[in-house]
Amino acid sequence: MNQGSHILTLRNGFHLFTRIMGTGSIKLLCVHGGPGSNHEEFENFAQGLAKLPVQVAMYDQLGSFYSDQPDFDQPENQKFLKIEYFLSELEEVRQQLGWDNFYLLGHSWGGLLAQEYALKYGQHLRGLIIMSMIDNIPEYIQHINYLRDQTFTVSEVNYMKDVEKQERFSDPMYNQLVQRLYKIYVMRHPENGPRHLISTNATAVYNHFQGNNEFVMTGSLKTWDNRSQTSKITVPTLLTFGDHDTMPLAVAARMHQQLPHSRFVLTPDGGHCHSVDNPTAFFQNLGDFLSDVDNSRKEFQSC
Repeated sequence: MNQGSHILTLRNGFHLFTRIMGTGSIKLLCVHGGPGSNHEEFENFAQGLAKLPVQVAMYDQLGSFYSDQPDFDQPENQKFLKIEYFLSELEEVRQQLGWDNFYLLGHSWGGLLAQEYALKYGQHLRGLIIMSMIDNIPEYIQHINYLRDQTFTVSEVNYMKDVEKQERFSDPMYNQLVQRLYKIYVMRHPENGPRHLISTNATAVYNHFQGNNEFVMTGSLKTWDNRSQTSKITVPTLLTFGDHDTMPLAVAARMHQQLPHSRFVLTPDGGHCHSVDNPTAFFQNLGDFLSDVDNSRKEFQSC
């Protein structure tokens, strides 16, 4: 498939937006987070990796801003709100790209799908990049509660819990507190990120899987736990996190010990969206990993 933007027609009849940038022998397929975000966080990846012969592909998952957006309230569309669907969608995108022996990068929710993909379709992978995602949600829930307790006073935390219990998510004070958490742990430098005049989030998808925001996990992903499978991922793997990530870094370090061929790196002054917060450091780490694996340097050292 040539460079530029393309619309893929899936076997189920829905259409996905895709974009390919750059040229070269290294193939990097990027899977966005959310769930329900979009490809825009990867628009500068080809530029950031310009020193390498790399071709970067990205796409919007079903329901996301540039792709088809079915009415998920309709019973016939509920089957698409499952991990298994988005995993099969990822594999169909790979097939339509015609890629094999490629690198898969997943951010957050995309990192969850990337882990599942490596376990089921690992024969197609040259390498794996797990960006700001651990191998289970229960430890994530513990950590975001800890971060909230460390950031706010007891009365502020209790206020947030009361709002969440009553599901009053439009409460102004509650949203101010959430935004304070986002500025520290999600995106520390939003001035570097993409901007729109309207919201581009696929709210129905996000609410189903996650909940109302990054610090209240009530969606269907809350029980996802892949800890028993981590050591079965054998392809070279980069674990990349922000040093102020919403994800627990101790868990990332444990994953590094379990993964037989892995490298663990941190982006300074980076939150959950650390490629936006500090692109210079992020692309240095990512570029080094791609170059080392492509040159068959199998031993990785943590940083």
